[in-house]
Order: sequence, then structure tokens, then C-alpha cells
Amino acid sequence: MTALSYGRLHAGLIGILCLAGAATAAFADGDRVVSLGGSVTEIAVALGAEGRLVARDTTSNFPASVEALPDVGYIRALSPEGVLALDPDLILAEGDAGPPEAVEVLKSAGIPFHLVPEATTPEGLVDKIHAVAQVLGLGPQGKALADQVAAGLAEARAKAAALPETDRKRVLFVLSLQGGRILAGGEGTEAEGIITLAGGVNAGTGFQGYKQMTDEAVIAAAPDVILMMDREGDLAIADADLFGHPAIAQTPAGAAQRVVRMDGMLMLGFGPRTPQAAATLYDAFYPAGG
Repeated sequence: MTALSYGRLHAGLIGILCLAGAATAAFADGDRVVSLGGSVTEIAVALGAEGRLVARDTTSNFPASVEALPDVGYIRALSPEGVLALDPDLILAEGDAGPPEAVEVLKSAGIPFHLVPEATTPEGLVDKIHAVAQVLGLGPQGKALADQVAAGLAEARAKAAALPETDRKRVLFVLSLQGGRILAGGEGTEAEGIITLAGGVNAGTGFQGYKQMTDEAVIAAAPDVILMMDREGDLAIADADLFGHPAIAQTPAGAAQRVVRMDGMLMLGFGPRTPQAAATLYDAFYPAGG
């Protein structure tokens, strides 16, 4: 058992950014920015814009210094009143911000509102960095950060590509055990993206997104490793509960009791630390001598 503490700018990308129907404009020092989404916040800080942030959402917890900012709630359950009360000059949000009616209120409030496309691939991450930098008026810093992250991603990909297909571990990302049912990461998810980048093969196939798998599907998936977020409190899943699940117990991962845990934002956020996450997971999937 392993325990771990938890890309290029396309000309049309900026057209994806939503500014309440107005043309895209860049902003500068002195603007009050509300950042919604852990990876967007991490990118803004990495670009040197932390001093412009006046609030964040609950998923924005890295670096630790941003936790001193007012928390306007979970990115998918936003309160427009809480955001607007901070009198921001700019709202910068990840593409999964919600609920939709809250986003519509924020867009119609007369404050520039930018939705940054989500990323589940290395290319998407580099695109996201450029997009955030463009909005913040930090193009040169964005290029430098994007180049640095792209180099780390290329290194991770090369390492993964060097693995023989027969040696690749089948990895099942388990988000939760709800009533004994396994909620897992399927195709097109952030989980699949990081598993692939770290040299693994996503065992959750045949479905898109995060969905419940039947016991029979889990057994047929035959994962070598279970991948989970490192959680505490009511959301935590103990090893005894995980490997005591009748379907998981019948997989190679269950027999060997192999689970890898990592901070959720580091693992699934697809922010500037993604190369670090991929390297750490690679070492966990393929430990030296084992």
C-alpha cells in the first residue's frame, strides 16, 4: 500500500472565454479579482497575481496563503450575492462553475466575468495557463509558466511512453463508495488524464465521466491499483472498508491491497503542479524494486 499526501495558446481559445457578451479585455495591477476554481487560483498565484485576489472558492486551497482570503463557497454551488458583495473588478472562474442560474446572475451584473475552459489533458492545461494570463494582462509571465509546465509534462509523457505496454498498471480511480456502490472515474475525466500521464491505464472504461460501476464491471476491470483522493472526516474511506468491498476484493488490487492516495486538487486539478503529481504517481504505480 502506498500513501501520499494529496498547454499552447490557440487563436480561437480566448473566444471561448465568456465576458457577459462583451469583447475580451486584459486587466492589470490594482484590479480586485475573485478567483473561482482551484487550478485557476493556482495559476494566478504562479503568475504573480496573488496580491490582486480578494476572494476564492472552497476548492482554492493552494498555496496555503490563499486560504486567508474570504471563501465564497463551493465552485458548483456559488452564491452570486456573496461574490458581488466583495465589489470585484473581475471574476475569473473555471468552466464548471455553477449552478447555471448563479453564473447567469454574475454574468449580468456588469462585472467582467471570464470562464476558463477546463482541462483534462496536458494540452488543455497549457491552454488554460495562457488563457488566465491573457485575461490578467500577464502574457509574458504566462508564456514562461506555460513553457515550464509544458517541459514537465513532456518529461512525464516520455517516462510513461518508455514503459512496455505489458508492464502498464491498470488503475481504477474510486471517488466514493456510496451505499456499497463504487463511484469511479471513466473516460474523458481528469482521473483518466492523470492516470495516463503517470504511465497507467485507466481501468474505468465503457462510460464517460464519474459514474457508479456494478460489482461485475469492477471485477472485469481488473485493476492492479486503486487510486483515491486523500480525504479526512466523513469523506474518508478506510483501507478496511475499501478492501472489504466484495468486488474490489476480487481484483488484483484488492488481493495485493494496493491503494494510492493523493491530495485531490494536486491530482485532479490540472494546474501548474500537474507534472509533480504525474511524477509522484508514476513512482507510486511503479515503485523501485517492486
